[in-house]
Amino acid sequence: MRVTISSSLLDRIFAEAAASPEREICGLLLGREGAIKQAVPADNVAADPARRFEVDPAALFAQARRERQGGAAMLGPYHSHPEGDAMPSACDAAAAEPGRLWLIVAGGRATAWRAVPGGAVHGAFDPVALDIL
Repeated sequence: MRVTISSSLLDRIFAEAAASPEREICGLLLGREGAIKQAVPADNVAADPARRFEVDPAALFAQARRERQGGAAMLGPYHSHPEGDAMPSACDAAAAEPGRLWLIVAGGRATAWRAVPGGAVHGAFDPVALDIL
């Protein structure tokens, strides 16, 4: 599987992560199968935002409402690993909703993943080729 993202959108996500180096940033990826068209920042409401992320439920509900009204589809979450690498963690695997696309940024690198039962990484993720346009 492959997914596209514009370089300007990816640069914005990197800038968001750089602006909060002490905590994981997060948000929602919007678009259609195979193409990330938007990244909507959300508050990280995790109990330990330096090591984990949890998208603010209000952002999730608002996006679900927009989607029902004909808005862009939510593909999945994006987040940063301030002191790690751009690989899914065991904590990410515990939160993975099958079928969702994940984008992780860390160390100047971005990677994409599909959450799938029995995936190659932590039994929850398969890699997705990320084409930057």
